[in-house]
Amino acid sequence: MLAICIPVYNFDVNPLVNALVTEISSFQLPCEIVVIDDCSNAEFRSLNAPIEQHVKYVELSKNVGRAKIRNLFLEHTQQEQLLFLDGDSLIIAPAFLRTYLDALCPNHPVICGGRVYPMERPSRQQLLRWTYGIHRESKSAIERSRNPNESFMTNNFLITSELLEAIRFDERLTDYGHEDTLFGIELMRAGIAIKHIENPILNGDIETNELFISKTERAVENLVLLIHNYEFPKELEREIQLLRTAKKLKSLSGLIYWLHKLTAPVLLFFLKRGVVSLACFAFYKLGYFTIKNKNFTSAPRH
Repeated sequence: MLAICIPVYNFDVNPLVNALVTEISSFQLPCEIVVIDDCSNAEFRSLNAPIEQHVKYVELSKNVGRAKIRNLFLEHTQQEQLLFLDGDSLIIAPAFLRTYLDALCPNHPVICGGRVYPMERPSRQQLLRWTYGIHRESKSAIERSRNPNESFMTNNFLITSELLEAIRFDERLTDYGHEDTLFGIELMRAGIAIKHIENPILNGDIETNELFISKTERAVENLVLLIHNYEFPKELEREIQLLRTAKKLKSLSGLIYWLHKLTAPVLLFFLKRGVVSLACFAFYKLGYFTIKNKNFTSAPRH
């Protein structure tokens, strides 16, 4: 039997749950649905609470973050197979669950289905996130399989409960960003090859330019903490393009630092208004990383 595990925070999860319930009922699939709310605002808790009549619904009294909440599902289901879906996912294939069930294989304890973005161009206020998703994240199973662990994302993947018990998400990561990177590295260290299949979800929540930039900055800050406080900087470098670029340009880090100081206000002005250049966005990330990394290494240690 398959447990569909849906962590949700400040999002209406009803469309996703309804689509899953419909497929389970239509094909009499051996599945259960577990939703854990990570202390959302009252508005969203009220929206989502009625789903309790169809699924197991748990509300947390405090926010625990993206890593710990995924580990918590082990306490709320006894199933051997766990399918994790983000709460903002939209199902686009009529046999989405059937495809995962057919792909189950003892030799592949981790299976990723991927994600895609709407082809319709959104408003300028959401253009940065949409463009980045289309060009950087919407990948076929063949593309993802070329670097299977680097392509690991937590929004749509299946894992055995036994493996998740053995290799949990690192709960030291409480802020946004790179908990999936760290988990993919741990899988690689354990010799677990991720199987990628063509079974994507549609990203149903295209963030505003401003919110996406803010979340990107938080992810970069998390990355800086990782490279200074965790024991595998080489694996991180292999998996993260930003680190590979920063290493290649290390001799120019001082120049990048000051260029970022000078250009960041202008870049942010245009990016937030939907004048999108992924090259400019990449430079902004590199400069932000250079500044945060410099501030971290120059900070007094206690």
